[in-house]
Amino acid sequence: MTDESALRDEICRVGRSLFERGYVHATAGNISARLADGCFLITPTDACLGDLSPERLAKVDASGVQVSGDKASKTLALHRHVYDADAAAGCVVHSHCTHLVALTLQGVWSEADIVPPITPYFVMKVGHVPLVAYRRPGDSRAAQDVAALVKGGLARGLPLRAVMLDRLGPVVWQAGPAEASAVLEELEETARLWLLCSPRPAPLDDAQIEDLRTAFGARW
Repeated sequence: MTDESALRDEICRVGRSLFERGYVHATAGNISARLADGCFLITPTDACLGDLSPERLAKVDASGVQVSGDKASKTLALHRHVYDADAAAGCVVHSHCTHLVALTLQGVWSEADIVPPITPYFVMKVGHVPLVAYRRPGDSRAAQDVAALVKGGLARGLPLRAVMLDRLGPVVWQAGPAEASAVLEELEETARLWLLCSPRPAPLDDAQIEDLRTAFGARW
């Protein structure tokens, strides 16, 4: 999506949808998108994603200087590091999804994969999601940690779509707001399934995952 006006509307639509369905709450979470000229749109600091105004979204130039709109989210550096690390990223969504945060409090499956590959759609639509060590909100080191993981995945030929910030929430990215929202939703629902199941379900086995790679090009 290259039209700035349409992209502003889409960010607000996705923000409202995520808020109304409980994927974000209060003033937690933020959304950004990259424009064709290298500038970025990002939700304002302390904004409620359920009540965004297209004209009040912050616009930031390629060097990180704000040029219009309300004050940009304090997570701007995190978003920019994702864009710098992955040229395919067109939108970044960060939320504080309940089940994903609960998972980090309870204990993730592993640091390399916060949840195991328990469903085919998680494997196909999300892929590997590593844990990022806890940093306070807005800490620039978190952005550097995320960028290193993004670059590492690309180097291995397994590009990431998401990472999980310990005790804070997921950061997901895709070509646009709707696509990034879909990744976020699939990730949160997989965490919910994992937490609900007792005993824990077995992951898909190697043959089943290979079948998903062959049939659908799954990146796992």
